[in-house]
Amino acid sequence: MPKPAGYCNSPQRPVPIRLPAPSAPGQLKTNDEAPSIAGRMAVIELGRKAFLRLARIPIAKPVSAFLRNCALTRQRTKDTMLQDGGAATADTLIKETTTQSFMADVIEESKHQPVLIDFWAPWCGPCKQLTPILEKAVRAAKGRVKLVKMNIDEHPAVAQQMGIQSIPAVIAFANGQPADGFMGALPEGQVTAFIDRLTKGAPTGPAADLLKEAEAALVEGDAATAAALFAQVLGEDAGNITALAGLARCYIETGSLELATKTLALVPEAKRGDAAVTAAQAMLDIAEQAKSLGPLADLEQKLAANPLDHQTRFDLALALNAGNRRLEAVSHLIDIVRRDRKWNDDGARRQLVQFFEAWGAADEATIEGRKKLSSVLFA
Repeated sequence: MPKPAGYCNSPQRPVPIRLPAPSAPGQLKTNDEAPSIAGRMAVIELGRKAFLRLARIPIAKPVSAFLRNCALTRQRTKDTMLQDGGAATADTLIKETTTQSFMADVIEESKHQPVLIDFWAPWCGPCKQLTPILEKAVRAAKGRVKLVKMNIDEHPAVAQQMGIQSIPAVIAFANGQPADGFMGALPEGQVTAFIDRLTKGAPTGPAADLLKEAEAALVEGDAATAAALFAQVLGEDAGNITALAGLARCYIETGSLELATKTLALVPEAKRGDAAVTAAQAMLDIAEQAKSLGPLADLEQKLAANPLDHQTRFDLALALNAGNRRLEAVSHLIDIVRRDRKWNDDGARRQLVQFFEAWGAADEATIEGRKKLSSVLFA
């Protein structure tokens, strides 16, 4: 079978990672597309007051075991910056990485500035076309972004864990998390536009620090503190998409789904494809699904009486996810896919994909779920 133009089929066949497609170059938001500042601030202030009354809710957020096992050491020196404008040298902007150094080169480094990781292989023709385009665009960005290249023939583990099916595949990391990406050999103009979009709105200084603190608070289960920090960012920049999505996640974690819906409604249409927004929307959709499921014990008892009741097993998976028992939720949905892939119009697999989008690519349950789903689909 001939390979599609623009990318190569990988020897491994895991489920492809779902990432928002790059926007068309030059696509700008008009004032008409943006909700009023008064409308934004009304929701923000409502949220701030609501969270001051909320008790702290413990929320377990597992971290990828694979990433924990990666090397954590990283060398950072001041002599990598040029005197003229502070632009980094080409040697510091572009490098090769390994499985062992992936954590330091990509995850940790992305906490300081966006990092692109390029998955490639020597046998891939489109990879050879894309690499010089990527390198040229990264150098032209003058230190706003770094490029890390990984040969999947020599180091296949990361690509397998992330569900990369075709190469070339470029994933952008920011603040330690996958933020955007594309597959195939894009032309130079689209690669440049991709980098511009990734770096143009990147928060710096106090706002970036506040967003990091807010994310850390959410990981610790402190939704009230996280919401206050997100609201502080929005007080200075009412259009900050990351903060809006973060505030919506805080509402979802505390069961305030109506406020989460109102917060996400403030996101302009042109920004609905932002990774933070799609993740928050997926979380909201899942939470809405779980509202009418009934007690968890009743679902478990009903399934025990009839293990072939796929609808009950599906509902149980939603309820388990609502209780933050993600790996158990994955296990039940995988069981449905294994028993009857076509059930409910491929509903179990589609629900898994929605879970992965909501949890994020680096989440332990996402990584484990993609591996299990891949083994079932391609067995």
